[in-house]
Amino acid sequence: MAISTLSLCFADGEVLLADGLTEANISIHDGRIAGRAARHVDATGYLILPGIIDLHGDGFEHHMAPRRGAQSDPALGLRAVEAELASNGITTAMLAQFFSWEGGMRGPDFAEVLAGAVKDGHAATDLHVQLRLETSVADQFDRARALIARENIRYVVLNDHLPHSALAAGKRPPRLTGQALKSGRSPEAHHALLQRLHDAMPQALQALAGLTADLRAQGVHIGSHDDATAEDRARHRAFGATIAEFPETRAAAEAAVAAGEPVIMGAPNVVRGGSHDKKVSAEALIADGLVRALVSDYHYPSLHRAALKLWDAGMPLQDAWGLISAGPAGVMGWGDRGCLCPGRRADLVVMSEKTRRIEGVFCAGRVTHLTGELALRMVQ
Repeated sequence: MAISTLSLCFADGEVLLADGLTEANISIHDGRIAGRAARHVDATGYLILPGIIDLHGDGFEHHMAPRRGAQSDPALGLRAVEAELASNGITTAMLAQFFSWEGGMRGPDFAEVLAGAVKDGHAATDLHVQLRLETSVADQFDRARALIARENIRYVVLNDHLPHSALAAGKRPPRLTGQALKSGRSPEAHHALLQRLHDAMPQALQALAGLTADLRAQGVHIGSHDDATAEDRARHRAFGATIAEFPETRAAAEAAVAAGEPVIMGAPNVVRGGSHDKKVSAEALIADGLVRALVSDYHYPSLHRAALKLWDAGMPLQDAWGLISAGPAGVMGWGDRGCLCPGRRADLVVMSEKTRRIEGVFCAGRVTHLTGELALRMVQ
């Protein structure tokens, strides 16, 4: 069923353009930023900002499994996810879904279920799947390749969460029992699986090179997760991973930027004032021009909160908000969103200037969130 789009003009608000905030009118019509509209809405007292683009968020997981083992209907879970995304100004979201040996909600079975639900869900928010591929699961690479093609997944991130140090030393890995319970395996079976995957890593990496070459030829973006060193970045670059997601150190971030590769950091890192596990500060990297985009990571509200925090600290709003709009659009090569330019998709966030509460969100000209005084003005 088609979802109707609006034709209206937000009048006399503060609109964020390329050179900053300016008092202006902005119209949306037929799903695009337009020069005309059927009716006017008084936007005095509101900031009108580009819709937020989130390239990596796993906050959806708690909607899919409110309690451990209690998975909900994916379609119902996605409705709750979409409501949370919209209320936080996110108009394009990539759900960061594992394809991993960890099993459960991080296993291939659930990845296939989620991707199918996203494709068939008809959400008003623009939802995508980012596949977080564990590099050790070579026996599942053909299955991953088929999933990526079938569901048109455009962004794959390489992960390696195997506890290699413990496995190489013949020791019991940390947190083994908890991981085993989540996966539905006995601790002994889980340990044996990890050891087998560790021992077969040379063969897995050979297979990975072929897989990523195929994916890049199909236009799939490849990123790497948690590079700790410049050498890590170079190693992943050799597999075609040209996006550095959550580098753990300044050296890894600088190596990416020197090679012309975008660096993505977590917005919660900015909001908290640093990494929760003592890794490099996102705010420090941003100050030095090393970050192209912020993502929600595990907390959707952190995206707009991080941009506003940077603005309060003296960063021009167009640059701070650009980290959650134009920046991520550029990373993915999306030329139809990320700014409030004529002809672009009508993705807007309408925020109270006084309270900084998001009261209206529009994706391709469709209402995805509406509340407060703005709702009253729009229905009058």
